[in-house]
Amino acid sequence: MAISKSYRDLIVWQKSIELTGKIYSCTRKFPKDEMYGIISQMRRAAVSIASNIAEGQGRNSTGEFRQFLGTSKGSLYELETQLIVSQNVGYLSKEELNDLLSICAEIGRLINGLIKSLEQ
Repeated sequence: MAISKSYRDLIVWQKSIELTGKIYSCTRKFPKDEMYGIISQMRRAAVSIASNIAEGQGRNSTGEFRQFLGTSKGSLYELETQLIVSQNVGYLSKEELNDLLSICAEIGRLINGLIKSLEQ
């Protein structure tokens, strides 16, 4: 598989940017005293997913790109955990959680597919 000229061409990056917007949107309704707690953590994890995809794509080797994709996947799992905690403490509804986890699952599949394509 040919590596795209820009990280912005990658569907996984585009989906990650969409997810980040949704995270910012849903955390706006969280209690204000969580601004430096779970809100900050969730936003940083979401931004990290797309950022690591972009940084990795800009690196000089396929191995480095794979490493950054692994970091992106770790941030995705971190965000999933924070989403579950948010629903457990009543900040997200079950429906909101399911919608966001569904997007996370899609991004996870895309990251895995990209990693596999780079191993060939």
